[in-house]
Amino acid sequence: MARLDRLERVTNLLLALLDTTHPLSLREIADRVPGYPDSHEARRQAFERDKRLLRDEGVPVLVETVGGADQLGYRVDPDAYYLPDLDLEPAEQAALALAVAGVHLGEPSGAEALSKLGASGDLPLPDQHPAPVVDLPPLAALPALPVVFDAARQSASVRFDYHGTRRRVAVSDLRFRRGRWYLTGYDIDIGERRTFRIDRMESEPLVDAPGSAQLPEGWDAVPAGGSREAWQFGDGDEVAVDLVVDRAEAGRVVAELGEQVVIRRDHDGSVHLRLAVTDVGALVTWVLDLLDHAEVLRPRPVRAAIVERLRAITAGAAEHRHGTSASESQPGSASKADS
Repeated sequence: MARLDRLERVTNLLLALLDTTHPLSLREIADRVPGYPDSHEARRQAFERDKRLLRDEGVPVLVETVGGADQLGYRVDPDAYYLPDLDLEPAEQAALALAVAGVHLGEPSGAEALSKLGASGDLPLPDQHPAPVVDLPPLAALPALPVVFDAARQSASVRFDYHGTRRRVAVSDLRFRRGRWYLTGYDIDIGERRTFRIDRMESEPLVDAPGSAQLPEGWDAVPAGGSREAWQFGDGDEVAVDLVVDRAEAGRVVAELGEQVVIRRDHDGSVHLRLAVTDVGALVTWVLDLLDHAEVLRPRPVRAAIVERLRAITAGAAEHRHGTSASESQPGSASKADS
């Protein structure tokens, strides 16, 4: 019999571990899964390699005690492996589709994820949406990004080459600013806070052991005086923008921006904020990310910029659906910005 390809063997192993009512011993696995050696030691080594591969891919292979001479059994809990049916209502599916349509990663992963969640083909999936609110670089263009995300998740330090120097950084946080991803952390060798552009890393980051990101005592992810937001990087004149955020997003927004931007709090849980803005376009993108949870109150030109962006998105979607040009579409109703 021809020797089985390892990928086929590992696939059969996964199916066997999923489709069982009890933990399978190594002997039972060899009986059910073709391709394992006859020698017990060689079989054990091959299985351990396959098990490690499954776990590296995120498959939760469980090891449990069984009776008899075998002692150990293996299985995969279907409840931990399969995504449960979320039973989303049409409105919930539409909300997910809107979120995916608003942020592009340059690849179809968003549309594929929506289809796995049961979204119908009638929803405005990303590849059908002509005007995303945010257009992020594809992950394939930033191979270091998933590695750094994993380091942040594990509270681990990372090592990488940057401007010709080897750096060791305890990861603090990741931020997306003006189309670029940035890593902020504690440079261990220099002994200071540093920020690095991820697309300028000159080598693939190496992640140290989980929990190795030892930040100095009293470390604050937001440096003294607050971090600069995307709308503060512009070269234009600074303008004070007042907006209100409802209770659903108020806590998160205030935690992100700081109490110093709060003008007042309303009884319904919403907050009024005042932001110093030098890049109106960046602020518009940030406000639209909050969907209907935020409203710009003043000044009038900034409100008008919000309305103009929304009309452009709506006109573009209508053009795609009906095959008409934006010039043929009817103008929308007057907004609050025009009052």
